[in-house]
Amino acid sequence: MTTSPSDLITLDDGVLTLPISTADNGTALDHGLVLAGVAELGRTVRGHVDAGAILLTSTGKNFCAGGNVGAFASAPDRAEYLRGLADDLHRMIGLMYETGLPVVAAVNGWAAGAGMSMVLHADIAIGGAKTRMRPAYPGIGLSPDGGMSWMLPRAVGPARARHIIMTDQIIDSARALELGLLSEVVDDDAVADTARATATKLAAGPRGSMAAIRRLVHDSAGRSLTDHLTAEAVSISTLSASAEGVEGVDAFMAKRAADFGSVR
Repeated sequence: MTTSPSDLITLDDGVLTLPISTADNGTALDHGLVLAGVAELGRTVRGHVDAGAILLTSTGKNFCAGGNVGAFASAPDRAEYLRGLADDLHRMIGLMYETGLPVVAAVNGWAAGAGMSMVLHADIAIGGAKTRMRPAYPGIGLSPDGGMSWMLPRAVGPARARHIIMTDQIIDSARALELGLLSEVVDDDAVADTARATATKLAAGPRGSMAAIRRLVHDSAGRSLTDHLTAEAVSISTLSASAEGVEGVDAFMAKRAADFGSVR
């Protein structure tokens, strides 16, 4: 019996798990999973999915080894095919941001090409000792998609981003941690569990706060300091009157653990 891509998407403990690759095709980015992710994220944006965090993962030995180059090669019209794949992936990424949910990535093994791009969109990326990242695009004569050329310069600076992408550097887990591309490195067999525990903790937390933190950090690059200070003031004051904000402050004063789930 064939498993459909949508069957691999789960919602447990407030965590929406979105696999982006399987053992098929060498853990290449799975277009069916991307389309299923677009559909589920769209439902989340419309309020039909009660999720508090997104977990990007794989069911194979690698997080994602990049695009399916064999499929590229066999496409009757390569330009049209690649444009369609890129547009679908970009719809998924756009919807991830639109949800406002924190994103965690379980980066086991290789994250190459579009896989590396997806890691860059995670708020928290958990890797293992054997995790490796690589742009991969110039190796097949292509340029980045998935937002790599937008996200990587903001993470490591434009000059270093050009160097990494143009020379197609292989980045091991220690360097990825140093550069801030990974948030934490654990034992390889603990990557999945650590990432899920992190996502579960975020989902159980104050969801309004998490959405505001993600939005403020993301929007800061396009604002002046003065404008951003105003945005921070609006955000913190608005959250202080929200049910979660009231619960958080009241719990602090009562010297008890806040129960954000009880007020959602």
